[in-house]
Amino acid sequence: MSDYKLTYFDGLGLGELIRLIFVQADVSFKDVRIDDKDWDTIKPTVTYGVLPTLETEGQTFFQSIAIARYLARKFGLAGKTELENFKADIVIDTFEDAYKPISAYYRFEDGDKRKEELKNDYVNEILPRFLGTLEKLLKSNKNGDEYFVGDSLTWADLHIVDFVPRVERLVKIKVPLENYPKLKNLYERVSSQPKIADWIAKRADSWF
Repeated sequence: MSDYKLTYFDGLGLGELIRLIFVQADVSFKDVRIDDKDWDTIKPTVTYGVLPTLETEGQTFFQSIAIARYLARKFGLAGKTELENFKADIVIDTFEDAYKPISAYYRFEDGDKRKEELKNDYVNEILPRFLGTLEKLLKSNKNGDEYFVGDSLTWADLHIVDFVPRVERLVKIKVPLENYPKLKNLYERVSSQPKIADWIAKRADSWF
């Protein structure tokens, strides 16, 4: 029986980075997926009223990045020193900041002029700025030829395998990794890790 139970919707969203950490660490977990159309019924029964939640050691926890950070450190995927932990956190926060503007996009209906303006701003200005920052962060460690932090894979590297498909599904675009060769190479290397590649091949085809 698994010591971990992760509950989230049947999509990438806020749960996928956590799942990737479990997969890369080769730690079994109960992957509970809720259909979003059932959320209104289920929500009153959820401890804090939000997802994802992680149940372990007889307790229930929420906040996706806090959960991911806890697991990454527990499973040796957060860096080998406190400084590497710190650097990995910076990369994670940069990825998360790159997601935030997408929420404004979803406040408007399809066909709304403002929604199209927000999409154009994100695609042409916001996303390239964050990708440029991530490229610089990657190049700051061994010229970007290995990992974001140190000499081994961390949750910071796993995040790119979550980030790219999530943005592509939410915004309905192709993330232009060809303009960021170090990021593109990292994405391909992490995606081809045996356990990660197997997980990606089984991903559900969701909108988020």
